[in-house]
Amino acid sequence: MRRLLAFVVAAVALALAIGATPAHASDGVSRAEAIRLLDETRRSIDRTLSLMEQGHADEALAEARDGYLSKFELVEIPLRIADNELTIEAETQFSYVRQAIKDGAPHAEIRDEIIALRNLLDDAERKLTDAGVGGPALVTTQGFLILFREGFEIVLLLSVLLGYLEAAKSPQFIKPILLGVALAAVATVATVLLMPTIFALLPVGREVLEAITALMAVAVLFYVSFWLIARLEHRRWMEFVRARLWSAVSVGSTASLVAVGFTAVYREGFETALFYQSLLSFGEGLGGYILLGVGLALVALTGVAYLVFKAGRKLPVRTFMNTAVAMVMATSVAFLGNAVHTLQAADVITFRRTSGPRLPIFLAEATGVWPTWPSLLAQLGLATIYIGGAVYAFVIKPRLGARPARRTPPSPRATGPSGGSNATGTPATPAAAGTRAASAAAS
Repeated sequence: MRRLLAFVVAAVALALAIGATPAHASDGVSRAEAIRLLDETRRSIDRTLSLMEQGHADEALAEARDGYLSKFELVEIPLRIADNELTIEAETQFSYVRQAIKDGAPHAEIRDEIIALRNLLDDAERKLTDAGVGGPALVTTQGFLILFREGFEIVLLLSVLLGYLEAAKSPQFIKPILLGVALAAVATVATVLLMPTIFALLPVGREVLEAITALMAVAVLFYVSFWLIARLEHRRWMEFVRARLWSAVSVGSTASLVAVGFTAVYREGFETALFYQSLLSFGEGLGGYILLGVGLALVALTGVAYLVFKAGRKLPVRTFMNTAVAMVMATSVAFLGNAVHTLQAADVITFRRTSGPRLPIFLAEATGVWPTWPSLLAQLGLATIYIGGAVYAFVIKPRLGARPARRTPPSPRATGPSGGSNATGTPATPAAAGTRAASAAAS
């Protein structure tokens, strides 16, 4: 009898549970279907904003209602399981948009509410999407590459500076140089930590600020990555640092030597901070993988520094730099795509969505590939410039250099005395010796 009573109670409880289940749950909305509906919701939001800009408030209100009831309400079924608070926040934001349209609020206010809603939809997609393999792998690689490339240049530069001091028999000046390097490392970490706070104080929207930061990073990456520009800039920078070092050694100024070490390193450090600020802003949900890349880069740099300073090994600098340049170029293309997409989300550039497929959000963040015409065309344009530069550097320029050049008889004045003298017959200075050594290392 007790078993029968327990069975009856269980059956009633099950019936009540089934009856209490929302009608939409019977539709069995999967996460993949919810992500598709999120994309349709985004398009509905675009239409709502466009109708408001055209002055059709009633139609915009109808579109906003339809976007929520026929699309996002279905997304809520799996989203409540993943993150109930985010679901409630998104529902509330939809109501803010509708109420603002009803009240005849200014266009700028409605636009700000829609921008906030777009961010919440991206957060919802992150909750419903598995990170997968592609996105984390790319972000880890980018996190590794940024620090390793900049750190590798610092190691090479320090090897030149310290080698110069040893050649000049001035080992007492090494400690001030290393002190400047240590201060630059601390300043770099402080810059990375303070940059988000400083940016938050600026009177600019978060989306626009992220886009500006990314565009600055793209400009720097373009400048240091393009073969001819990067090589010329590197030589000028080496000459500047050597001149500063020679001047500081000549007067024996400890402060000047510290400044030389600081300047040599912090320049690369500031670039690194800028790149990571952009990478972190577009890598929401992938921060752990970015830190993994940083950790791997620190381990690799430790090994490189040991080989250079302790073991005295000659590293394949040219091979590494060519590989790093190609990967940094790809990173700059990703940053550009993300920057343009963010400007579209902030309604600075109008959304022009394509009809093509949409990458999973984590992979889209890592590659910057979004299904919008402005972002894709911007990436295509930058990639075309890079490919054109590669063709010139590796195909056209070598062929031009292979042509036989005219030989002219040497001028008697061009031949200087043998030994440690230059063309004028004056003894070579330690600065000149350091210049030749640095040029050899840089090449």
